[in-house]
Amino acid sequence: MRKVWAIVRRELVERVRTKAFIISTILFPLFMGVLVVLPAFLMGRSTGTKAVALVDATSDDLGARIETALGAARIGSTEGGRPKFNLQRFPAIGRAIEVRDSLMAYTALSRKQAGSWDGILVVTDSVVPTGNVDYYGANVASFNDMRELEQTIGPTVIARRLQGVGVDLATVMRAVRGIDLATTKVSNGRLTGESGASTFALAYAMGFILYFALLLFGTQVMTSIIEEKTSRIVEVLASSLTPFQMMLGKVVGVGLVALLQLGIWASIAAFLAKNQGAVMRAFGVTPGAGPGLSLPAMPIDLLLVFFAFFVVGFLLYAAAYAAVGAMCSTVQDAQQMQMPVMLFVLAGFFSTFALMRDPNSTAAHVLTFVPMLTPFVVPLRYSISPLNPFELLISLTVTVLGMLLIVWIAARIYRVGILSYGKKASLKDMVRWIRTA
Repeated sequence: MRKVWAIVRRELVERVRTKAFIISTILFPLFMGVLVVLPAFLMGRSTGTKAVALVDATSDDLGARIETALGAARIGSTEGGRPKFNLQRFPAIGRAIEVRDSLMAYTALSRKQAGSWDGILVVTDSVVPTGNVDYYGANVASFNDMRELEQTIGPTVIARRLQGVGVDLATVMRAVRGIDLATTKVSNGRLTGESGASTFALAYAMGFILYFALLLFGTQVMTSIIEEKTSRIVEVLASSLTPFQMMLGKVVGVGLVALLQLGIWASIAAFLAKNQGAVMRAFGVTPGAGPGLSLPAMPIDLLLVFFAFFVVGFLLYAAAYAAVGAMCSTVQDAQQMQMPVMLFVLAGFFSTFALMRDPNSTAAHVLTFVPMLTPFVVPLRYSISPLNPFELLISLTVTVLGMLLIVWIAARIYRVGILSYGKKASLKDMVRWIRTA
């Protein structure tokens, strides 16, 4: 066990001290911080007051109503916010095109000048029957600005149509008011206080964490073995350790590195979620201006289930990656040979999306006992509809047995493969190694 721990310590120390580990550990939390601050920063600063010329070619008061609606629009959700539009109405009955063309020369100028316009809005009598409004401006590619303009003008045009047929707008709006479906999760006959959105976010996050860890750290086991084969260090190690001890030390060492880095990232994410208001104020951004960062609560029993299946699943796939590394002599060969392992990882991750709709379906029960998929399926099912203890114990036992089988196969391939050079192993070679190692 002392020799195994020496390999574990070597893998842990060597990887933690690398520039890649340090840089990624620092940059990823910075990226998360940017995701919290940047949307709010852009939402608060990307849109200012737009200077709009309203060409009113209507024969009634529709143009004046639109002017009033646009003048009342404000940036943000507060009453005292800046106006969205700096509007000026130009009466143009019978000469809409002439007035529009006269304003066009002062619109969308490259250098902002006094008296220039960001856009021209043309309103005619055809707006009420057809709903067509013409806008000419520099910001027509901004879908957000165009949607806000439509949403501001729309109710005024609808009110004018209803008035024309003698229907009261307030009565219609009360009749067509939609519903807001509030979802609350129920588990084992009790309210949990979790919404549908938080349940989905939690289930997705657990699957993504395992998927991300396997792609990032599982392949490190494979490349580490190839590098040691290339440098012939493995021949020195093989003189004092058994191949199984070397493989176990590498898998556990890389696993500890993964837990360390993921733990740092999770701690920083929790800190940002708890203190996002102070973080935004430090960057001069109004709290609540953007979507923000919210982490769903994880009950202790779900945390234990996720951790248990994460560890077992990582060991299972890391052993498979170790076997791939032992079979290959170059990284290019390994990238091709790892495809079967990658397919199982992808199948496990994407199966979670299908099972979210019905976590108690027949397919979900079957996949619960497939060792290569169980690390993804069981935490997802448990987060939505907790499994009974017997089913949970059986699935964990099956996963552990599957892990031991993969480790046994990987160890026999590893025993011969680490000293095999020159060419990529074929399926026939692998079978022979497993049988005779």
